[in-house]
Amino acid sequence: MANRNLLPPSNPLPLTTTERVVAPTRAPLQSGVHDFVTDHSLIRPASHHDQVVDHHMGATTANHHLGQQVAVPLSAPVLGRRQPGRQGDHDRSNFFSSDDNALTKQIQGTHAPDVQELDVKPLLAIVEDIMRLATPASHDTNLIPGGQIVASSQHVEKLDDKAFHNTTASGHDNNKVYDNSKIYDNSKVVYESKVYGSTYDHDADIVRVLAYPINKISCEIVCKSSAGGESHTVTMHLLNTLSNYSWAAKVVITFAAFAINYGEFWLVEHLQAKDPLAKNIATLKDLPDVMAHAGALQQKFDQVLNLLNQVLKVTHRIIEFKELPDVYISHDSPEYIAATAHIPLAVYWIIRSLLVCASTLLNLIGSGHEYITSTAESWEISSLAHKLSIILEHLQTQFKNCRDFVEKKKEEDEYKRFVIIMQSAHVDNMKVLRAMFRSREDQRPLYHGRTKTNERLDVLRSKYVLLLISDLELPLEELHILNSIHRQQSDRHEYEVLWLPVIHDPSTTAAAAAMMTPMQEKAFHDLRNVMPWYSVEHPSLVERVAIRYIREYWKFVHMPMLVVLDPHGKPSNHDALPMIWSWGTEAFPFTGEHEKYLWASKIWNITLLADNIDARIPLWVEENKVICLYGGEDIQWIRNFTRKAREVAEALHVPLEMLYVGKRNPKEKVRSCNETIAKERLSNVFAAGDDYYDYVWFFWVRLWGLWNSRKKIGMTVENDVIMREILDVLAYDSSNHQGWAAFSWSNRDITKGNAEKLMPVLDNYAQWAYKVDRPDRFVRALDEELQGFHPEHHCTRLILPASDGQISERVVCSECGKTMDKFVLYSCCTD
Repeated sequence: MANRNLLPPSNPLPLTTTERVVAPTRAPLQSGVHDFVTDHSLIRPASHHDQVVDHHMGATTANHHLGQQVAVPLSAPVLGRRQPGRQGDHDRSNFFSSDDNALTKQIQGTHAPDVQELDVKPLLAIVEDIMRLATPASHDTNLIPGGQIVASSQHVEKLDDKAFHNTTASGHDNNKVYDNSKIYDNSKVVYESKVYGSTYDHDADIVRVLAYPINKISCEIVCKSSAGGESHTVTMHLLNTLSNYSWAAKVVITFAAFAINYGEFWLVEHLQAKDPLAKNIATLKDLPDVMAHAGALQQKFDQVLNLLNQVLKVTHRIIEFKELPDVYISHDSPEYIAATAHIPLAVYWIIRSLLVCASTLLNLIGSGHEYITSTAESWEISSLAHKLSIILEHLQTQFKNCRDFVEKKKEEDEYKRFVIIMQSAHVDNMKVLRAMFRSREDQRPLYHGRTKTNERLDVLRSKYVLLLISDLELPLEELHILNSIHRQQSDRHEYEVLWLPVIHDPSTTAAAAAMMTPMQEKAFHDLRNVMPWYSVEHPSLVERVAIRYIREYWKFVHMPMLVVLDPHGKPSNHDALPMIWSWGTEAFPFTGEHEKYLWASKIWNITLLADNIDARIPLWVEENKVICLYGGEDIQWIRNFTRKAREVAEALHVPLEMLYVGKRNPKEKVRSCNETIAKERLSNVFAAGDDYYDYVWFFWVRLWGLWNSRKKIGMTVENDVIMREILDVLAYDSSNHQGWAAFSWSNRDITKGNAEKLMPVLDNYAQWAYKVDRPDRFVRALDEELQGFHPEHHCTRLILPASDGQISERVVCSECGKTMDKFVLYSCCTD
């Protein structure tokens, strides 16, 4: 056979992914030299780069230098057929049990990269395509051993480089764990190919740059293995040959070199039944008829394919390590170095596995119909696949750690940028809104409940935006009252309400945050459908940084809150719900200054206590009637109190109207009391049926809103009468009293008391009746009696809803003036 003379290329060092390569012209071959790389590479003049690649060869014998190799034509075996007693038969697996640390140091000793990082993904895409197209197939039955269906030869003929050209179709996703495994079921065997995003010109340039070293390594595999080289020695030799490339490039170049021989083998096998040239080559190689010996070769092909898939998986993971953004995780950082510490070992076992696969195919050449499967060979292939699976599992774990580290750094940077946006001044509110919601310019992320249409964020431009923030447990009564207030809005063009649902915890991953359970989906749509204002189209559109900001800066936990963004996107009120409950639409524009203005002319009276919750109250005020609001859930006390109050009013000729206001957080007992009062006509009630709940709830939440609002403008219980009066009513409701009541004449005099004081005073009304010579003096006389009555014992409690920063450190008792003890109460009452 004639010697092959692979002339080094004339190009300098391999170009990086950003450089364009001009294809060199083919140099003339020396006389009498067989062109081994005719179909796989370009023959080019010598270059410094390939001298660097070859310098490691000097440590071997002269026959190992490419320029002096024995020629191996394409029709010759790719790897030498093993003969009994040949060196390497019994010690191929010796290194499976060797010390990995010592082996890693030995491997790292071959690594001396002196070129910039190459983008080898386009080359790997071609390799995957070769592996897919070269899968064993039958021309007639479309069957390989075992009956699995694969691409037929007719289909193969129609395939071109379309897959390679279409690499621009999809981008690379670091977050995706690709399963490049061979899929076996009862019908087919295929390779799942991962296509990386790139441009065709760039891909072609990279392939041309690496064509020479690929074919050179292909020759190395042929020659070293044909000479009976021991697998560890050949693997280390190839690592030395590729010393100036990165770990990823070493793997892909070697994989591509193997793919050439692998593809040629199966190309001949595919075509020999109908192509005379392929048939003659198969005859000269004495290849066995694969389909005719399907049963004998099935296990061997299955093992090789399984090992190659493990090689492919590990190769992808090595490449993905290099694609981690160094702006978040430097390749010199301790985290990255620790995570990639086993990559040199992985590269070693990949190259060694490819050598074994090549040797297995080589053993078929010249075997004809007498190929015998070696148990040792099968065990070695299985052992290598197991070894790579362990390495893959380790690399996947390390890659996930790195990816989580990167995601955390990204989120921190994104959060810092978001905080800056929220704290900066803007021309309008669009920058803030676009930072809060994930959408493109052409998307419509908002849903309008009244029109049932989707809208762009621009509909909120330069408006006051009231962010209604809640989870999916937003109370319906709260929605009903907000809806009622929203309908009264006269300046709706100046502000809009936008529901921002917070479903997941900030620690939830991005993938999990995008998912909702069917129950959550239903709850979300049920709430959204009863809202007449805007809401997000889906909770996943709310940016995670926005949710984190809401929790950390606005202290959202569970209770609904209403954050006001002014027309410039600046938060002007971190929770305007107390203002909404207290003042309704008059609270606009929801600023602290406007809140002080609203309080300026207010005094403690029945209008402040009950407002216009019930339309009858203003009429009673105009008619100068005595109005009694009372609460509690002891129906027997309610019967006794209402009857006694009416008895006293009739005796003193006082026009009296009574209204039952229940208790805060009304449950079944309050509903039952409401029905009984209405049925027995004990007094007025807000409404019959289910509507009563909304009114009762609003009365108490508004009272709590008044207390919060008063506190926000700087008032305290010690120096403010209104706060003391509100706190007394809240304490009546919180304590274990049978009930309480407040009496008011018109909109002037007002007094109040709990059951322990009211009933004794009313029972003894005859002793103070002389003070009530006309109706307008009833409340004043009652107040004097209540103030003068002091029970021997009292137990006053005050329960305030959890609201960060709104609970006073010191609260005095309304009965004795002493400072009340402070406790933390967690309550879950299903009544």
